Amino acid sequence: MKREDSKHETDNIKRYQDEGYTVNYLFESDRLIDSESKVAYKPEDVFIVAHHRYEGMSDPDDMSILYVIETKDGGKGTHLLGYGPMADLEEAEFFKDIPKANYSKNSDINELT
Repeated sequence: MKREDSKHETDNIKRYQDEGYTVNYLFESDRLIDSESKVAYKPEDVFIVAHHRYEGMSDPDDMSILYVIETKDGGKGTHLLGYGPMADLEEAEFFKDIPKANYSKNSDINELT
């Protein structure tokens, strides 16, 4: 699901937090980590509900994707992934390794891979 009504990541993060997606997920040691509980998730444990792409207004290399995530144990939150020339390749590979079946039909996986 892509909604282009917001030009800034923080606007969409706030909107999703209001909808119950309150966990902040971090990428560390080839796993997605719940920043509070420290539970680690493998790609097959992660479900992508929606995504939003952003490109920097002043710097086109400043690009990111906001992922709206649910986990196998019911966690709901977001993760902001930088992409483009400055991207963390291991982090990008993690998201490529999420099974296509784990992407919502409202999230266009073809735009992400």
